[in-house]
Amino acid sequence: MRTRAVDGFDLLPHLLPASVTDIVDRLVPALQERGVHRTRYQGTTLRDHLDLPPLG
Repeated sequence: MRTRAVDGFDLLPHLLPASVTDIVDRLVPALQERGVHRTRYQGTTLRDHLDLPPLG
């Protein structure tokens, strides 16, 4: 995560519905405490959220 080598994870809630709840309630707060997951968004657009430069 620190080197931006991870770009996402596949979640399959139809196979493991409890896993989504575990991620939201347990994993995200743990990553936020470690400083590797945002606690708020910087902007209002998807480009902002993905830390991409503005167009134009």
